[in-house]
Amino acid sequence: MSLPIPLRTLKRLSLRSDAAGCRQLAGHVILIALAMAWVLGARHSWWIVPAMVVLGVLEVALFAPLHETTHRTPFRSRRINRVVGIVAGFVLILPPEWFRRFHMAHHRYTQDPVRDPELIGAIQLTRGGYWLKLSGLPYWLSQIRMLIATALGKAEEFWIPRVERAAIVLEARFYVVAYILLALSAITVHSALPLLLWVGPVLLGQPVLRFVLLAEHAGCPQVSDPFTNTRTTVADALFRFVFWNANFHAEHHLAPGVPFHALPALHEEVKTQLGRIDRSYSAAHSAIRAGLTA
Repeated sequence: MSLPIPLRTLKRLSLRSDAAGCRQLAGHVILIALAMAWVLGARHSWWIVPAMVVLGVLEVALFAPLHETTHRTPFRSRRINRVVGIVAGFVLILPPEWFRRFHMAHHRYTQDPVRDPELIGAIQLTRGGYWLKLSGLPYWLSQIRMLIATALGKAEEFWIPRVERAAIVLEARFYVVAYILLALSAITVHSALPLLLWVGPVLLGQPVLRFVLLAEHAGCPQVSDPFTNTRTTVADALFRFVFWNANFHAEHHLAPGVPFHALPALHEEVKTQLGRIDRSYSAAHSAIRAGLTA
């Protein structure tokens, strides 16, 4: 597949930048810190609920840099990409090396119900299943099962190369040990902070992330053409900042090597060629729901 843009333009857009990545990451971390301060300040009032929701959305939005680091594009430094991936993956129970292989297979076999890991074993989305999926509960259950199975040495999915299985198992074990130590530490000192600042918020925020991710491919045809099998969604500046321009998903599939900060420019280059650009996430989900069975 060739993109309808000059090669020199693609090369320019594909330039990685530690400065751009660090500015974005710093802004995201500052927002999380402010939201944490709000949660702590609202501990004895009903304001704690909206505070935890806001914090949760910001925390689950760390999926965006985690996703970007699987492509090693948000930072020029390989080490920074690795560290950011590990931390973001820890928040979401999503070890980055396991996810990297999962995600690379998704790119290679997008919308192929037999080989796309996002579709393998998935039942047809129904109206009831749509709301269940948005709740985030299936995500947490599947991730916990995956983490435990991988930590026990079961890393035999076809998308994981045999030579990488030991490292992926080791990473999962590191996560499990870290979660256990965190839980034991909180119990020992009688601290509710992990519940207030992480567990509770990410449970409340996960539906927003599911809302964003479901719009990427749901309702698009299950064909190999990246111009039609992936949706780009128009979003405001705040959303684009918090989710690292994740709404430009068709552009990302067309050129996975283009970092997040260059996706708006790539969009301008290819938008007339895209098969699906929805005017908002609400519009995208209206279209998705319209195609669901009972």
